[in-house]
Amino acid sequence: MAAPAAPFDAAAPSYDAVFTHRTLGRLLRAAVWEHLDAAFHPGDRVLDLGCGTGEDAVRLAQRGIDVLATDVSAGMIAVAREKAADAGVAERVHLAQVDLREHPLSLPASWRGPDGIDGSFSSFGALNCLPDRRRLASTLAAWIRPGGRLVLVLMGPLCPWEIGWHMARGQPRRAVRRLTAGRDGTLAHTGGGTSVRVWYPTPRRLRAEFAPAFRHVRTVGIGVLLPPSYLAGLVECQPRAFTRLAALERRIAGRFPWPWLADHYLMVLERRCAPAATGLDREDQA
Repeated sequence: MAAPAAPFDAAAPSYDAVFTHRTLGRLLRAAVWEHLDAAFHPGDRVLDLGCGTGEDAVRLAQRGIDVLATDVSAGMIAVAREKAADAGVAERVHLAQVDLREHPLSLPASWRGPDGIDGSFSSFGALNCLPDRRRLASTLAAWIRPGGRLVLVLMGPLCPWEIGWHMARGQPRRAVRRLTAGRDGTLAHTGGGTSVRVWYPTPRRLRAEFAPAFRHVRTVGIGVLLPPSYLAGLVECQPRAFTRLAALERRIAGRFPWPWLADHYLMVLERRCAPAATGLDREDQA
């Protein structure tokens, strides 16, 4: 299967200017970083699935965490490599071009070991490029040590901000494109006149795809009160107001129904312990 690298290659040079370094990007990423900081600790070895320009990988590396940062796009990898070097953490950020749709996936030899890696994460919709994530879940279950964490950030199927914005502009098909994506997915614009096919699993479906090897810890909304990234210009017009909304969002994001009514949702999962001789998980025996 051909890799969808070209759309992301086109977006790579401008991605940080358009999203990462703008007010909306900083607010959304700060919410994600709270959960990454809680999940991973200095000395850990962590796999980044869809690293983009490496913003999250560099952040973790600055905390003393080794990151294997992967992306399908050579353009994104190039930006991430330069960013890690500029931040002085190139020795902790290991980069690899990987297409998550291809199987089997494999870890570099230097990352293989009897104890496994300490966890993995995927930010801002990289896993939306997969129609189904069960094979990936099985692979990660084989790599991640018992007790290791997964932090996954995906776009959900129901975003009131998106629906309201496009309906107000007489664009009903765009307003409900997530809800009508179905099995075949839908095309999403990535910048530079390019697009990629994406799918929008519900939190319930994602949780089921990663069971039974991973235990659900929590799910929170990312972009409940804040708008989707393509409305970053709107936030720049009223940065203080949206910063206050971001603070309120942090307080409510984990409560039902907000994870289901957000631009993205963040799910934290934990690798279950291997079954003991009794057939019970170790955590159930404690």
